[in-house]
Amino acid sequence: MDLSVIDWSDIGVATWETLVMTGVSLFFAILLGLPLGILLFVTARRQLLEQGFVYAVLSFVVNVLRSVPFLILLIVMIPVTVILIGTSLGVEGAIPPLVVGTAPFFARLVENVLREVDRGVIEACQAMGIRTWRIIFGALLPEALPGLIAAVTVTAITLMSYAAMSGVIGGGGLGDLAIRFGYQRFQTEVMVITVALLVVLVQIIQYSGDRLVLYFTRK
Repeated sequence: MDLSVIDWSDIGVATWETLVMTGVSLFFAILLGLPLGILLFVTARRQLLEQGFVYAVLSFVVNVLRSVPFLILLIVMIPVTVILIGTSLGVEGAIPPLVVGTAPFFARLVENVLREVDRGVIEACQAMGIRTWRIIFGALLPEALPGLIAAVTVTAITLMSYAAMSGVIGGGGLGDLAIRFGYQRFQTEVMVITVALLVVLVQIIQYSGDRLVLYFTRK
C-alpha cells in the first residue's frame, strides 16, 4: 500500500467534518430524544403520568421513524433539508437526517434506561408527597445517570456510522472521502485509512463512555 498517494490534508478535513456532524447531531438528538424518552416513560402503563393514548401515539411515531432505513431517510428528507438548511449537501445538509434518524432511537434507549430504575425510589418519593416534576429531575434522572451515559455512547457510535453513510449523497466527512476516492477512483489506500480512522474514533467514544459510566456508578 503506497501511502504517498494519500492527501493527508483531505483526510484531516474529512475527519474534522465527521466529528462536527457527529457532535452537532448528537447534541440535537439528545435535546429532542431525552424529553421524548421521559414522556414515553412517564405516560406508560402504571407510571407517574399514565396516559395510554399519549403513550400509544408517541410510541407509534418513534417506531415509524426507527423503522425507516437511514439511507432511505437521507433521500426522503432532501426536500425538507433544503428548506431548513438551504442545501442537502455537505456537513450542514447531513445534520437534519442524522438528528431525525437518531433522536427516536435515543428516546427509546432513555425509556428503557428509566424502566430499570428501582421502582421503590419512585414510590418513596410519592409517599413523601414530592411533585412529579421533582421526582423526574431530582430522583429518577440522577438514579439513571450511568445508564443514560451508556445510551449517549451507543447513540454517538450509531451517529458515527450514519455520518459515514451520508457520504452516499455528498454529506461530507470520511464516508464521502471513502466513496469519492476509495470507491469511485479505486484508491484502496484511502478506503483503508478512512475505515481505520472510523474504527479508532468509535473505540475512543466507547472507551470514554465506559469510563464515565464507571465513574458515575461508583459515585
